[in-house]
Amino acid sequence: MPVRGPGWGDGQDLDASPSVGGARSEVPLSAGNREVMAMWEDPPPVRLDGQVALVTGASRGIGRAIALALGEAGAAVAVCARSHDDVTGVAEEIADRNGHAVAVRCDLTRRHEVEDMAATVEAALGPVDLLVNNAAQPGPIGLLAATDPDEWWQTLEVNVRGPLYCARAVLPGMLARGHGRIVNVSSGAGFEAWPMLSAYVVSKAALYRLSESIAAETRGQGVAVFAISPGFVRTAMTEWGLICGEPSVEQTYTEWFASQEDVSAEVPARLVVYLASGAADVLSGRNIDVSDDVAQMVARAAEIQEHDLYVMRQRE
Repeated sequence: MPVRGPGWGDGQDLDASPSVGGARSEVPLSAGNREVMAMWEDPPPVRLDGQVALVTGASRGIGRAIALALGEAGAAVAVCARSHDDVTGVAEEIADRNGHAVAVRCDLTRRHEVEDMAATVEAALGPVDLLVNNAAQPGPIGLLAATDPDEWWQTLEVNVRGPLYCARAVLPGMLARGHGRIVNVSSGAGFEAWPMLSAYVVSKAALYRLSESIAAETRGQGVAVFAISPGFVRTAMTEWGLICGEPSVEQTYTEWFASQEDVSAEVPARLVVYLASGAADVLSGRNIDVSDDVAQMVARAAEIQEHDLYVMRQRE
């Protein structure tokens, strides 16, 4: 029978670094992926003073690291999760580091709650300049033939409907002001067929397509949209794969951890800060992995556009 993952958000950060954002951390970013570590160990200095960022799934794991990194870079941050108590702690961490943050509780599958959240954030901090759609759940693990269809679909409610509602809530203001960025935290899983994880895979593939579609609709209007793959980050969600009860999935996750290819949540957080700076706006609509040399991608922007690279396409 399919088994359930740990639920809302991207999971508990089991490898939290004390410093994220522009400052260099003394904690290794990765035990095994040296390309990623070399690229982000000493990232370009970025300041986001004056920007307002909204981060969903911000209570733990990748979302928490992103919120802290944005706060350290000078952005005012709205940290959102389904539990107000969880995000309050993250908002306090940002404030303790001389940042400015508010905590907002929201069930992202409920449109009226998302609209209320956007209004609350704008009233407290100002119009949203950066939306980071990070909240997600892994969904049921097991054969589709044995999966509860309602539980399977609930994964898309969180992983696709949630980002849709959030984007819909902030896009009109971004377009009116001629300025804004959206970063959708997707996954490399969206490019592959992973047995036993069909709901998660389908949801992340949809998020890639949603990102590209919004980018196409907003091109030339001051709004940039990115889908990022954060790498294999050690969180409660990925830890769950080790004990999920499905032998093939447990073996895959065990091999990943054994190969030490996991990266700290600080890595995708620094990527988001870089994208928030506007330095990569020319890459709007592209899928960006944490191991990509984004500065080099910017330099190759004309070639990337001409050959339609870093997007999901059918091979001929």
